[in-house]
Amino acid sequence: MNYHFKKAELSEIAPIWEILQQAIQRRKEDGSNQWQDGYPNPEVIQKDIEKGEAFVLVDGETIISYSAVLINDEPAYEKIEGNWLTNGDFVVLHRVAISEKYLGKGLAKLILKYIEEFAVSNNIYSIKADTNFDNIAMMKIFESSGYTYCGEVYFRGSPRKAYEKVLVKLD
Repeated sequence: MNYHFKKAELSEIAPIWEILQQAIQRRKEDGSNQWQDGYPNPEVIQKDIEKGEAFVLVDGETIISYSAVLINDEPAYEKIEGNWLTNGDFVVLHRVAISEKYLGKGLAKLILKYIEEFAVSNNIYSIKADTNFDNIAMMKIFESSGYTYCGEVYFRGSPRKAYEKVLVKLD
């Protein structure tokens, strides 16, 4: 496997959207209301790319995963019902989706590792993320990857479980 994590380009919206549509369908089949309200959509992906916040995991030339990675940019996180572990700069992770053909290969954890490297390369030592209450798989990935449950945040009226991982600063 020749995996590479890189910024997405506008020419990649179609394959990214295909992966997100698969994930939206999987959430629906799991009985989840996450991503069942018209979000995310191709316009969201385009904005992510234009802001430089869209990342893809590729296997050779094939896009196999999408995620949005933002720095200090999540207003919903200011109103947490609970407490974050840190109050400084942070990287936030949104819209993680993996291609059907690549499920069950540990790629979500690999993506989290790449995002940790991205954070440290920007001298940021906190990663914050959230997921739906019924997304058991993502909660298990956060917990087994060293994230701490911090409380609840709200998106479009729905509560979400909020997590943070504090990274070790190597001097």
